Amino acid sequence: MRLIKFSFKLFVCLLFVACKQEPQLAESFLKFESLTCNSKTNPSTIESEQPLFSWVVNAEGYNKSQSAYHILVASSEDKLNKNEADIWDSSKIESDKSTFVKFQGNPLEPLKTYYWQVKVWDERGKASNWSEVQTFQMGLMNETNWGESKWITLNNDTRTSPNRFRDYKTGGMDKAQAVEGFAASYFRKELEFDKTIKNAQAYICGLGYYELYLNGKKVGDHVLDPAPSNYDKQAYYVHYDITETLQAGKNAFGIILGNGFYGQNISWKRDPESERDLAYGPPTVKLLVKVTYEDGTETDFCTDGSWKESTGPIVFNNIYGGDTYDARFEINGWNTLGYNDSEWGNAKEASPKITNISAQQIPPIKKLQEFEPKRVFKGADGEWIVDFGQNIAGWVKLNVKEKEGQFIEIITTEALLTNGKDIYQGSTGGGANGMPQIYEYICKGEGLESWEPKFSYHGFRYAKIKGVSRKPDADMIKAVLVATDIQETGSFECSDELFNKMHSISKWTIVDNIHGIPEDCPHREKCGWLGDAHAFCEYALYNYDMYDFYKKYMEDIRTQMRPTKGHNNPEIKYQVPTMIAPGKRTSTYAKIDWGVATMYLPWYNYKFYGDEAIVKEYYPEMKELTNFYLNFKGENGIMQDGMGDWCPPRWDRRKNPSAMECDPIISANAYFYDVLGIMEHFAKMNDDADFEVKMKQEKEALKEAFNREFLVEVSGTKHKWYQSQTATVQALQFGMVPDDEIEAVVNGLAYDIVEVKGGHHSTGIHGNRYIYTVLSKYGKADLAYNILTTPDFPSQTYVMNSGFTTWPERQFEWEKMEGPSNSLNHPMHSGFAAYFFESLGGIKSAEKEVGYKQIIVDPEFPSSITHTKVSVLSPYGTIKNDWSIHEGTLTMNLEVPFNTKARLVLSQDELTSLKVNGKSFDDFQKEGRSEIVGSTNVLLGSGDYNIEYKKL
Repeated sequence: MRLIKFSFKLFVCLLFVACKQEPQLAESFLKFESLTCNSKTNPSTIESEQPLFSWVVNAEGYNKSQSAYHILVASSEDKLNKNEADIWDSSKIESDKSTFVKFQGNPLEPLKTYYWQVKVWDERGKASNWSEVQTFQMGLMNETNWGESKWITLNNDTRTSPNRFRDYKTGGMDKAQAVEGFAASYFRKELEFDKTIKNAQAYICGLGYYELYLNGKKVGDHVLDPAPSNYDKQAYYVHYDITETLQAGKNAFGIILGNGFYGQNISWKRDPESERDLAYGPPTVKLLVKVTYEDGTETDFCTDGSWKESTGPIVFNNIYGGDTYDARFEINGWNTLGYNDSEWGNAKEASPKITNISAQQIPPIKKLQEFEPKRVFKGADGEWIVDFGQNIAGWVKLNVKEKEGQFIEIITTEALLTNGKDIYQGSTGGGANGMPQIYEYICKGEGLESWEPKFSYHGFRYAKIKGVSRKPDADMIKAVLVATDIQETGSFECSDELFNKMHSISKWTIVDNIHGIPEDCPHREKCGWLGDAHAFCEYALYNYDMYDFYKKYMEDIRTQMRPTKGHNNPEIKYQVPTMIAPGKRTSTYAKIDWGVATMYLPWYNYKFYGDEAIVKEYYPEMKELTNFYLNFKGENGIMQDGMGDWCPPRWDRRKNPSAMECDPIISANAYFYDVLGIMEHFAKMNDDADFEVKMKQEKEALKEAFNREFLVEVSGTKHKWYQSQTATVQALQFGMVPDDEIEAVVNGLAYDIVEVKGGHHSTGIHGNRYIYTVLSKYGKADLAYNILTTPDFPSQTYVMNSGFTTWPERQFEWEKMEGPSNSLNHPMHSGFAAYFFESLGGIKSAEKEVGYKQIIVDPEFPSSITHTKVSVLSPYGTIKNDWSIHEGTLTMNLEVPFNTKARLVLSQDELTSLKVNGKSFDDFQKEGRSEIVGSTNVLLGSGDYNIEYKKL
C-alpha cells in the first residue's frame, strides 16, 4: 500500500513538472489556417539568405492574440524537433509578431530543401500544437550553380515561308516596310539515364519567351514566360519539378524560343524618343536539369552547342504585331524520342550581356479563361466579325478545316465604328507602334486544324476573321484571357448595381494589364508607365495578392534608373528612373508626379502587408530621388516640375491641352508633399535621423509655400480652393489644408462640382483617385454618389452606358466620334475604386500599425446605399465587414482576425447609441472586451462582432 501511495505521489509530481515545462495545449481554440515562407506556401526557389516566415491562426473567442512563438528549421523532417533542429531553433520568443519573421539560423545552401514548423502561445500563455510540417527549397542563388549550362541561340535562320514578313508603318512613315524580326527557334536534345531516378529539377531562363517540352509534352502550364525585365541588368529563371515526367532510359527535351520583349526589334524602332534598335539581341535560352538517383549520386544536364536547332511553323512573332503560323512547315514529333534531326544544325552558344539572374518570384502568366462568341455578324466588307462580349488581353484560339495554303487572318480590336458596321482599329495603336494586332494562320489542309499563338498577346473584344469558308461559331473560334495569375483576395458588393458594375470593370481593367509588369494598356504600348502604376496600386492591393508583384516592379524601376543632372545644380548627377520601366523605350527622366511611384509602391506594399523589407531595400534609391526632386525648388518654395493630371475630360495634349484644368506644377507638388511625409517615416525606419529632420522641415516649408501660392478664393463666393478640382482634392487628401480653412475649401470643391461643372468631375487620374473618398470623408458622400452615377458625360456611368467593359484611357464623348480613339483598357482609371473599400466598406490599415495589425473601421457612404459587404485578406487572416442601414440604425457584422485589433471610428452621439453583440456598450465594456481610444473611438480585439449604432 505504501508503495502504491509513493508511486501515486511521484506520478503527480512528474505531471506537475511536465505541466510547468510545457504549457497546456490549446488545440481546441488555436488552429493554424495557413503558413508561408516569403509569402508562399512551400516555395521551391527561395533565393534570400534570410527567408521570412508568416502564419495565420484561427482562434475561438474574443481579444485573442499571440504572446510568443517558437520556430524550428531542420535539414530533414526527422530532425524537426527541439533536440535535433540543426538549422534554426529560435527558442520561445516573447513577441506578438506573426508575419514576416526573419530566419536567423545557420547558412542556407543552394538547391537544398528545408523543413520548418511553428507553435505559438496566446495572450494567456496557452500554447498551440506544433503546426504541420512546411518546406522551402532554395534556388540556384548565384551564377556558379548553373554549372556547365550555356546560353544557346539560333545559328541559322532557315525560314522560307513567304508569310514570314509583316508590314511595319508608324504614323510618321510615308509607306510600309516589310519586316520579319528574329525567327522563332526550335531546339532539341535526347539523353539517356541508366539509373533509377529519385528526383529531377529543371531550371530555365529565356531571354525572350520560351516553352519547355519533355517527351513531347509541354512542361508546366505557364505561358509567355518569363516576366519582362531590364534583361541586361536582371533576368529571371523559372523552376519546374520534372521528377514525375522524366522517365528511366531515354528522354527527349525540346525548347521553342520567341522574341518577347527581349528580341523585339521592330515596334517603336522609329519612336522619336528612342532612335535606336530596341532589342537586346536575338533570343537566347539556358537550361539546367539536376538529377538525383536512388543510389544518392547526382548528375547535371545542360544546354550547350551540342543541342540541335531549327526554325519551324512560327514564321513570325512580335509582341505587338502577333504570331504568324504556317502549318505547312510543322515539324511533327520534333520534341519526341527517335525524331530524325540529322538535317538540323547545331545551336550557337551565346554570351548575352546579363548582370544578374534570379528566380522569378511573381506568379506566372497563364491562360485564365475562355470566351465564346456572343455575337457574330458581317462587317461592311463582308468579312465576319466576332464579338466576345468582354474586352480582354490574350489571344484567339482556332479550330478550322480549310484547304492547304488557305490564308486566315484575324484582326483583333477593342471597338467597332460608332455606327457599328465594322471594326475600329484606332484604339489599339498600330500607328503608334507600327504593328496592328493581327494573327495569321496558313492551313496545311489535313482535316481539322487547331491553333493558338505562343509568343504574343493582344487587347481586344472583337475579332475580324478572314479566309474561312463558313460562319464562325464557338467550335471555330474562342478568345483566351492570358495574364499574370495574381490571386484575388478581396471582394466588394453593395446595394447599388451601378457600383457593383464599376467594381467589376475596374478589376477587369487591372487583370487585363498585368503581364509581369503593371502595363498602361495591353495593345498599343504594353509599357510600365510609373504614373499609371501608382494610380491604381491601392485598389489592386485591396483585390489581389500583389506582395511579390510590386517587389519585382521596384526592381524594374531600380534597374531602369539613369544618371541625370540636377536642375538647380547641374554639376550633381543623381540616379533617376525614367517615365517607363522596364525596357528600352524609356522616355525621359520621370517627372515628379510619375517618379513618386518609386516611393509610393514601397509605401503601399508596406502599408497593406507590413513587411519592412521593401522599404529597407530601396531606401537609398528613394532618398536619392527625393533629393533630386528637391533640386527643382524655385524661389517661391515650389518644385518646378510635373507631368500633369493625365486624361481629364475632353483633354487631348495636342488638340485640346487647355482641358487639363490643374496646373502640372500644382498637382506634382501636392504629391511631393505627401511623399515627403512618407520619406520622413522611412528615414525613421532606417535610423536616418538627419534625413528625418530634413524631411519634416521640407514638408512644413512646402505646405506653407503651397498654400501661399495656390490657395485662392472662389470668385463671387466665400469659398476657397486650389484652382482646380484635382489640386483641391489632393490638398484635402494629403492634409495640406490649414485647419481653419477646411470648411471653406470643402465648400469650394463642392461649389465647383455643382455650380460650375453641373454636377461633374473635371479630374484626371491624379484627382479621380481621391475625389470620392475625400467628398465622403468631409460629409459630401451624396455628392460623390451623384458624380459617379449621373448618366451624363463624363461620369463612370456614362462610360458604362457607352458599352465599355474596361475603362478607356480618355474621357471623350464617344457618340460624337467615328470610333473611340486611344486605348479602351487603361488601369490608371481603376484607382478611384479604392473608394469602394476604404469609404463604402470602411476598411483601411492604420498607418502606425501597418499590414492591418490595427484595422480602421469607418464606413462613409451616401444615403442611397443601404448595404455593403467587403472582405480583405490581410497577413493575419480575412477581415470582413458586412453592414446595412435601416431607419438610421447601422448594423455591422465585423470579423477581426486573431492577433489584430479594429478601431471603430465614431462620433460622440454614435458612441452613445452603440451596441455590441446585443449589449449596450457600457455593459460590453464591463466584460473587458474593448477600450476607448481618444475620446470616441472604440478598440476591439479579435472576434466576430454584431455592432449597432445610430449613423449620424
